[in-house]
Amino acid sequence: MNGYASPVAGVSGFILRRLPAFLSLLMLGALALRLGLPFWLAVPLTLALLVALCVPKAPAQRLVGGFLWVSVPAWLGVAWVRVGERLDGGQPWVRLAVILGAVALFTGWSAWLMSGRMKDIRTADGADGRR
Repeated sequence: MNGYASPVAGVSGFILRRLPAFLSLLMLGALALRLGLPFWLAVPLTLALLVALCVPKAPAQRLVGGFLWVSVPAWLGVAWVRVGERLDGGQPWVRLAVILGAVALFTGWSAWLMSGRMKDIRTADGADGRR
């Protein structure tokens, strides 16, 4: 380290590093409901991933990060289908493509943040095991 305190240390670092993933998981839960996944399945799955997001252990973080990486192509697939529907119907489609593309990029960024080296994440969160 360079001797300077990290701007994202302690509890604020824990929250800031996970906030994009939290928002991405909420959007994925809404997408699951929109695509017809039953409420009794979509809500507990989303809540389980949100709880796993708050667990500062490497396996839980890998689970959430992996789920977010897998969901990026899902967002792109939804964008492809919806834009195709708009084109077939002769409706405007550019705004829809930009919005869903931005959501896919945001989800990818969230996954990238979650896939950082766990030693760096634990150190930035203040949970490096030293007492």
